[in-house]
Amino acid sequence: MKRLEHAIESIILASRWLLVAFYLGLAVALAIYALSFGKKLFEFVTKVMVMEDTDTILKILGLIDAALVASLVVMVIISGYENFVSRFDNHDGEVHWLGTIDVGSLKIKVASTIVAISSIHLLQVFLNHASYTSEQLMWLTLMHLAFVVSALILAYIDRLTGLTKLGKKEAAEEGPGL
Repeated sequence: MKRLEHAIESIILASRWLLVAFYLGLAVALAIYALSFGKKLFEFVTKVMVMEDTDTILKILGLIDAALVASLVVMVIISGYENFVSRFDNHDGEVHWLGTIDVGSLKIKVASTIVAISSIHLLQVFLNHASYTSEQLMWLTLMHLAFVVSALILAYIDRLTGLTKLGKKEAAEEGPGL
């Protein structure tokens, strides 16, 4: 019976390596997105002299938006691999910060990035408000506020979890009570 239990545990632990397929897929998607970014950048550079200020700002915001999305993908790939698959070997100090992103921190960073992306998109919409109806503007604003509230709730829950862990650690260090 102990052998069966050990075999099952080994299979379950080894299954984490299946996540590598997802992280590699995200890396391929990121490379494709980089090509898309390059195309947007090329179009921006070739047309910047004939663009109005508002159009220039909208294009720049689109590039910032793309950079945030790419950063989010990298964050998920690296921290996901580090937290769920295997620790990275030390690459001469290149990745010293990797161990600092745990699952809770990742959730907060992802939520914050989504809020930032949503903010940029909403700013683009407001700068181009003539193309939208009042109802569309209202719904886009409400969706953005939903992202903001969700991020705040996640941060609050993470804070409570951190305080609970700290309280348990302090209680364990004090030893048994009266």
